[in-house]
Amino acid sequence: MKIRIFLFSLFFSACAFAQTKSIQKPVVISSYSQYRASVKANPDNELIEIKKSIPNITLDIRYATKNNFMQQVMYKQARAFARKPVVEALKKIQRALNKKGYGLKIFDGYRPYAITIAFYQKASDKNFVANPAKGSKHNRGCAIDLTIVNLKTNKDVAMATPYDSFLPAAAANYEPVSNEVRKNRQLLINTMKKFKMNVLENEWWHYDFSGWQGYELMDIPFEKL
Repeated sequence: MKIRIFLFSLFFSACAFAQTKSIQKPVVISSYSQYRASVKANPDNELIEIKKSIPNITLDIRYATKNNFMQQVMYKQARAFARKPVVEALKKIQRALNKKGYGLKIFDGYRPYAITIAFYQKASDKNFVANPAKGSKHNRGCAIDLTIVNLKTNKDVAMATPYDSFLPAAAANYEPVSNEVRKNRQLLINTMKKFKMNVLENEWWHYDFSGWQGYELMDIPFEKL
């Protein structure tokens, strides 16, 4: 009996160890001085404020409000940042869309790592949030959540779901959708891809910058940037 209890305890101890190891925190830059040193070593590491670089872009920073899936304010400031090459790509995308009567609306950009942990703990569907064990491309300053607005009306164009929906229809290739939604979605996907921004399969609004692997995870709050 004692042997069985010992083996039983050993099994669960091993499971607990494996689980702890699987969610081990990755290397994250949380020191502002360390971040500045990385920018000095490579200017592309700088987190640029998107609105300052692209004044005619629209912001709707949902995580600075309670209008989000967390239903609570996550950001102290309604600002959006991204690495320098990402912002340069967004400039080109904005110009391309402006010529067609459209513009970008940003929901989220760089996201401090601590926020990713909070999302993962609360999200009912883990497929729609990043696992902190690996971190998010948002934490690297290389992912943007966005949509398109009509410049004449300043209203969002029609998409299959609202932003941050956990429904199957949020997928980038979901069918069936109306012709209008399909046209809008494809315009966004094609324009973004042209400038090295690739859509995430299960979120029509989420785009990752090609080359994100070269950037480190960050946990610097907006107030310090």
